[in-house]
Amino acid sequence: MEITEILGYSGALFIGVVLGLIGGGGSILTVPVFVYLMHINPITATAYSLFVVGVSTLIGTINNLRKGLVDLRTAFVFAIPAFIAVYATRKYLVPAIPDTLFSIQEFMITKNIGIMIFFAIIMLLTSISMIKNNKKDVEPETKVVYNYPLILLEGFVVGVLTGIVGAGGGFLIIPALVLMAKLPMKKAVATSLLIIAIKSLIGFIGDLENLDIEWNFLLIFSVISVIGIFIGMYLSNYIEGKKLEKGFGWFVLAMGIYIIIKELT
Repeated sequence: MEITEILGYSGALFIGVVLGLIGGGGSILTVPVFVYLMHINPITATAYSLFVVGVSTLIGTINNLRKGLVDLRTAFVFAIPAFIAVYATRKYLVPAIPDTLFSIQEFMITKNIGIMIFFAIIMLLTSISMIKNNKKDVEPETKVVYNYPLILLEGFVVGVLTGIVGAGGGFLIIPALVLMAKLPMKKAVATSLLIIAIKSLIGFIGDLENLDIEWNFLLIFSVISVIGIFIGMYLSNYIEGKKLEKGFGWFVLAMGIYIIIKELT
């Protein structure tokens, strides 16, 4: 086993630990781990990421369901347009993207480079959301009010983004649940994990006909991530996850900048 593979599997554990500690965000590193450490094609990497993200967030969702933090009605209202969009994106839109997006003299942006740059932009937006970290610990319960047109539109947009880059999109979902469904922050965070789990796994189904999946590798990677989640949940009894979120946000910011520089040079 090469050193990069060892680092890749270590990355799987780290992703799980972060998810267990701060409840989200760690999955944004899944694609870079697959691409730069496991040397997997970006298209396949985004598909594998959907599976890992889906399985990982499903574990977190089960834990949140036990605590009564998940608003099931809101989750399914938001998830329906999201999973339709993510499935269609993986099955039809991603395969239809041309291999060469554009070229200027000798400078060429290929499909793989374009996806990684777009992914890096999503990383930058996610990092800003983490660094701001304006979540409040306690918020009063308010009656859930649905703005259906905006929720449907937001769900569709998040589904397309998830389908392209293979990331959960929690930084878009959580504000939408707070602003459009009037959910308290804790419920919004917990409910977003269920939405991410559903749409990620359904998006992965859209890839099954288009890609050859190395199931042994993918399942091993996912199991290691899940083990990391349980380690993170245990550590969360002793470490305040919110304090780590801002630091992790700066790390994601640096990774996003690194990916842009690497892909363009």
